[in-house]
Amino acid sequence: MPHVLLLPVGSHGDVHPFVGIGKALRDRGHRVTMITSEPFRGVAERSGLEFAGTLSAGEYAALMAHPDLWHPRRGLRVILNGDLVRKHLPAVFEEVRRRYEPGNTVAVGGTLAFAGRIAHEALGLPLATVHLQPMSCCSVADPPVDSTGIDGTWMPKPLIRSAYWLAEKFITDPLAAPAINEFRRTLNLPPVKRILTKWGPSPQRVIGLFPDWFGPIPDGGPAFRHAGFVLFDDATGRHTPPELAAFLAAGPPPVVFSFGSAMRNGRPYFDAAVAACRTLNVRGVLLGKSGEQIPPDLPPNVIHADYAPFSDVFPRAAVVVHHGGIGTSAQGMRAGVPQLVMPLAYDQADNAARMRRLGVSTTLFPKRFTGPNLAKCLKRMLADDAMKEAATRVSERFRGDDPLNTVCGLIEELVPA
Repeated sequence: MPHVLLLPVGSHGDVHPFVGIGKALRDRGHRVTMITSEPFRGVAERSGLEFAGTLSAGEYAALMAHPDLWHPRRGLRVILNGDLVRKHLPAVFEEVRRRYEPGNTVAVGGTLAFAGRIAHEALGLPLATVHLQPMSCCSVADPPVDSTGIDGTWMPKPLIRSAYWLAEKFITDPLAAPAINEFRRTLNLPPVKRILTKWGPSPQRVIGLFPDWFGPIPDGGPAFRHAGFVLFDDATGRHTPPELAAFLAAGPPPVVFSFGSAMRNGRPYFDAAVAACRTLNVRGVLLGKSGEQIPPDLPPNVIHADYAPFSDVFPRAAVVVHHGGIGTSAQGMRAGVPQLVMPLAYDQADNAARMRRLGVSTTLFPKRFTGPNLAKCLKRMLADDAMKEAATRVSERFRGDDPLNTVCGLIEELVPA
């Protein structure tokens, strides 16, 4: 029985698609082990997957609470922190090495699964790299919008190539390469550079977990394949809270606000959400971790829940307001509802731009995300029949789509004969 090692790195939006893939692989007769942060043990084991924890629950919580995590520039220093990489890269590699059986093991890693890439070199482990969003593909033909919203898609291709080179030479490589190369030396492997664009992706198989109509990536190379959005939100394991279910059934479709499972400092955004709901006298749902970020004494037309499956809540929304994470964006598109995106960092502005080109969303950047501005945007969107029709058309593209079958087949091709 082939053994597939799943190596996601990140928060719920990064890990949940791997759980969906793992369940599908298990159903096809494979043994599947997920190796990632300890807080995801529950969802992995509920889904029938074996699990090995790396980042502890406390370490994960501290990382999610870091004040710079969602900064458009400084966020990379948090997720590519050298001390974090030095501590956990060897730990993940060792978990992989212990489970590696030549001829019977395949690894599937996310964009930042550096341990899997090293295991591919050091052990000969077959490896597929999964990119959840187009930005991670670093395409020159289909370049991303910058995390601050700067759109360089008009630039000539040589200039785009230079921009990638400069970003790696002066930003990402100085952050990640020293710790990676220190560990590589212990395995007698040569140093590497161009970590994100050249070295990191598997030379065997790169899978885009998004359809070509969202991110075409015509220069993805011979290893690249599209699979489509894998939409897993643990709906069978964690249901919509009864209070929220009753609220949704008791009135017209609300505006749903969610700024990411990793968000811990969202008070200004949730305050703006409540203010906009008051101004427009519309119903609102706040989805986010409890704590100081959730305003106290919510009005009767606004309810809060720590968590609810997007696949259940979004189809019953009038508008979804969120940060632009790829999983949230895809769930909103499948639900066929207009989206207002407030991109904070990473791939979020690029995802927002792609949805805006499809006619299904509006973008409001954080500095302008105030109660009055939000109310104006929502008022326009709630009356925008063209956007509603576009959202319906995009949702129809999800019908008959079978991305899990596609991605499982692409992974199985790496199993040695």
